Amino acid sequence: MAEPSLFARFVALVGGIAVAVRHAGDGPRQPAYGTRPAIPDPKPQGKIPTLKMPTAKGWEGDHRPTPAAGLKVNAFAKGLVHPRNVYVLPNGDVLVAESMGEDGKPSSLFDRAMAATMKRAKARGQSPNRVTLLRDADGDGVAEERHVLIENVRQPFGMALIGDILYVGASDAVLSYDYQQGMTKITAPGRKLMDLVPGGHWTRNLIASHDGTKLYVAVGSLSNIADQGMAAEENRACIHELDLATGTSRIFGAGLRNPVGMAWEPEGGHLWTVVNERDGLGDETPPDYLTSVVDGGFYGWPYCYWDRVVDDRVPQDAAKVASALQPDYALGGHTASLGLCWLPAGTLPGFPQGMAIGQHGSWNRSKLSGYKLAFVEFQNGKPVGMPREILTDFLSADEKYSFGRPVGVALARDGAVLMADDVGDVIWRVTGA
Repeated sequence: MAEPSLFARFVALVGGIAVAVRHAGDGPRQPAYGTRPAIPDPKPQGKIPTLKMPTAKGWEGDHRPTPAAGLKVNAFAKGLVHPRNVYVLPNGDVLVAESMGEDGKPSSLFDRAMAATMKRAKARGQSPNRVTLLRDADGDGVAEERHVLIENVRQPFGMALIGDILYVGASDAVLSYDYQQGMTKITAPGRKLMDLVPGGHWTRNLIASHDGTKLYVAVGSLSNIADQGMAAEENRACIHELDLATGTSRIFGAGLRNPVGMAWEPEGGHLWTVVNERDGLGDETPPDYLTSVVDGGFYGWPYCYWDRVVDDRVPQDAAKVASALQPDYALGGHTASLGLCWLPAGTLPGFPQGMAIGQHGSWNRSKLSGYKLAFVEFQNGKPVGMPREILTDFLSADEKYSFGRPVGVALARDGAVLMADDVGDVIWRVTGA
């Protein structure tokens, strides 16, 4: 078994060198951020796209991410196993979905290289498949209680409580559980409300409607650009609306390659999401994005991106391209923006109202991007300006190591901002200094 692993690492190394040479003449690139990003022309990379990812190292001793001026950060909980998402219950208990990408069966040399790279970066392996409950009973900002609330759920990610029902988005289903405030263990199996197809982009985030009658379910694509045909992408790359009374579902927003974080913007009352765009067209092309999702809207994938820029690698559908909506706000190329949480004005000193965004970080560009907890200000229901940083320094200066990788974000009952770090195995807590 040793030879394939070593060979895959060799292939990844050679690919990295080739990428460095390929990009050497491109010159410096301005990150594609904001409502009017400067997106470079595509440079298709062929069957072996850029592959560059830091080795997972974790945090040692008192080492921690760097907060913005006026803020401080502490570990709310350490020693978790690949925490991907956080959800705060009404009594202040914090739920953590512990899960990761499953090992697949590589079908090419690049697949082998990518699998080896992802394992080295702690992005793939044996998924914990559980939801853990954290409790800070004494209110000191550190959880002193830890309980396994739900076990043996395939790659849990999304969580939502409506009344006395807790909903969990697993990679293969939306499940519901009876819940009573304060409980620390659920032993009854989940009731399946909606079948989902696992594989590919596996996170299944959930958010409840304002009136609690519906769940919105985010499902990413199977592949990069519908590589196995559109039939294999049926009911994927979209956000579903699940009616809890009837059990029926429909596609609410489509053409979203990998929507993950979702949040409600209170002024307009609209659903917003962060989306990971396609690979293989360059460092900044196209950018990941933050967008409102309108009922019935189509956002381009796989036929086009941003302002109807056609992806020539994909068999085209002119009507689909013509109907594509432009996203609201670019978040930089391949930043892997996964977490999303609305922050009211004053939640953090010096920060107006807006969205906190957990940027997991790139694996597919010549210079790494993301790897931070970012913030985008909102005015009159829309994002404005350039992103700000809440937490940084998740990478070593030479980009060889990652101490942590930001994922899900939530607002604690006491007003602190909580962020899951799936490489550091920590839930970070950010407050005013």
